[in-house]
Amino acid sequence: MNPAWQTFLRDRHAVIENDRVAHFGNIATELQETPTTTVMADLSHLSVIRFSGEDAKTFLQSQLSCDIQEINPNQAQYGSYCTPKGRILATFLLWQYQDDLFMQLPAGLSAAIQKRLTMYVLRAKVRLTDASNDLIRIGVAGPDAALLVKDVTGLTCHCDHPLQVTQDGALSTLCLAPQRIELITPVENAPVLWQRLDQQAKPVGADCWNWLDIESGIPVILPETQEMFLPQMVNLDAIGGVSFKKGCYPGQEIVARTQYLGKLKRRMFLAHIGSTQTIQAGDALYSSDMEDQSSGNIVNAAPSPQGGFNVLAVIQQSSVDTGEIHWQSLQGPTLEIKPLPYSLPA
Repeated sequence: MNPAWQTFLRDRHAVIENDRVAHFGNIATELQETPTTTVMADLSHLSVIRFSGEDAKTFLQSQLSCDIQEINPNQAQYGSYCTPKGRILATFLLWQYQDDLFMQLPAGLSAAIQKRLTMYVLRAKVRLTDASNDLIRIGVAGPDAALLVKDVTGLTCHCDHPLQVTQDGALSTLCLAPQRIELITPVENAPVLWQRLDQQAKPVGADCWNWLDIESGIPVILPETQEMFLPQMVNLDAIGGVSFKKGCYPGQEIVARTQYLGKLKRRMFLAHIGSTQTIQAGDALYSSDMEDQSSGNIVNAAPSPQGGFNVLAVIQQSSVDTGEIHWQSLQGPTLEIKPLPYSLPA
């Protein structure tokens, strides 16, 4: 987290732990208000890698699962970076500003992913740099999110169009969902932007934003879940994060074979777990039809405003169809499966 920005947030009562905003004084109240109130969150728990140079798009097209040609100054994309076996090393949000591309992903993965991608640059005219401290990102969500952003920035967000980007000078807005927007601005402009948003939106911690991601069905691969899933298992094919028409990239053959020749046995589901124990990414799930074998794993988890945890979980589809899914053991709390906000491919 940018040191000057960290000081600014602390002066406004932010409690910062491990370079992320934990809360602004009362976690429980912030979580209760997130579903119905217009809220704002610092997104410094996510890092940004900048890709510069005339070969940036060509290079990324050969490395990532999404179609880079679909990205332009007005359109962002979700995507993944995989091993040669098709297993996901990272999921990300990718957008373009002027001639550069920017990849947003969890801070705990950024350095390793940047290093790994740099190994494959070879003679390509592309340069990778960490832009996390240069760009401040603020999430705004709630019933008045689009109206507030327009009042503060003058930018109209067409949030009925997924991942549309609007830019004005150094400021960019990404429409993540009908009531959820990400603002991106240089660090020197961020304090004034935050103060103006703060007049009408309630500041909340990172877990509240993570809960919104989960409710939106957006998977975020963390260190605990690297190499556990294929892109289709976490529904990236449903949110535009996989292209089956582009050329080769690491894992492409296996991802394509799963799409056209195999039957996908595991999918990601949205669920609630009524547990007072902490649910974590990577935790195993069990069902009676699988006996002692795990029937799935937690992808992401965040405290729920209703108590317990809301989770995204990759689960054996047959287990969901035939019986109860339990956390950690067959005696553990059951998962209450909830509808996703998007439809899955047949």
